[in-house]
Amino acid sequence: MRHAAPALPTRPLVRLRGVEKTYASGTRALQGLDLDIGQHEFLSLLGPSGCGKSTALRIVAGLGEATGGTIDWPTARHDARGRPLREIGFVFQEPNLMPWATVFDNVWLPLRLANLSRAAARSRVESVLDMVGLLAFANAYPRELSGGMKMRVSIARALVTQPRLLLMDEPFAALDEITRFKLNNDLLAIWQQARCTVVFVTHSVYESVYLSSRILVFAARPGRVVGEVSIDAPYPRDNRFRLTPGYTAQCAAVSDLLDRAMRSPAACVAEEALR
Repeated sequence: MRHAAPALPTRPLVRLRGVEKTYASGTRALQGLDLDIGQHEFLSLLGPSGCGKSTALRIVAGLGEATGGTIDWPTARHDARGRPLREIGFVFQEPNLMPWATVFDNVWLPLRLANLSRAAARSRVESVLDMVGLLAFANAYPRELSGGMKMRVSIARALVTQPRLLLMDEPFAALDEITRFKLNNDLLAIWQQARCTVVFVTHSVYESVYLSSRILVFAARPGRVVGEVSIDAPYPRDNRFRLTPGYTAQCAAVSDLLDRAMRSPAACVAEEALR
C-alpha cells in the first residue's frame, strides 16, 4: 500500500528558533537556525562539510548546548518536574559497539542503564533485532559482523527505547554503495514500522532525495538553512524510484540549491581565505 509523504503538522515535535552556536575558539558553527521538525516525517539535513549539520543534531539531542536561541518540544510528554521528555535515539557515524558484548547485549545496553533487567528487556530487544533483520545474530559478537550489520545493531540499539525522534549522523557514509542502497531501503521500512520521526544528516544528494519527505539545505559555516525541498513521491519507495524522471528532477533541483548554497558570499569568503 502506497501513501504520501507525511505533511508537516501544525504542532511540530521540535521547534528551533534563532539557534546559535559559537565555540570558545570564536568559531561560529550555527547562525540564526530556524527549524521545525514534524511528527513522523523523514527530514534530511544536507550541506557541505563543516556547515553545522551535526552540531544542530547534537544540540537537539542535548549532547551540546546552543549559545543562543530557543528549542521547544510542543508535543512532548513531561517528567514529574515538568521538564519535556525528549525521547530520542541517536545513531552516530560509527556503530560504537562494545566488542566484548553480544549483539543482544549491545542492544540491551540503554535499557540496562535504565535498570531494566535482561529478562524484562528480552521481548523489546528481540523485537528491534527482528525489525532490523538480525534476530538470528543475537548471540554473535561484533567481530563476526559485516559493516552493514554493525550499523543495523546500532540502529536497533537506538530504537530499543522506543524514541519518538531518531537522529542519524551520516550513518552510512563509510559503507560501500551496494550496502548503502540496501540499508536505505531497510531504513525506510524501519521508519514506517517504528512510526518515529527521523532527522538524517548526509552529504549525498541522491541519498537525501531517496529517503526524505523533506530536505533542508545548509549553507557553509556559519550554518543556516538556505533552502527547503519537499519530496512528494509516495512511500514505500524501492530501487525503481531511482529510475524515475521525478527522482532525477528532484536530484537536479537539490543539487542546484546545494551548489548555490556553497557559492553564497560566506562560502566564497571561506574559499578565498584558504588560497
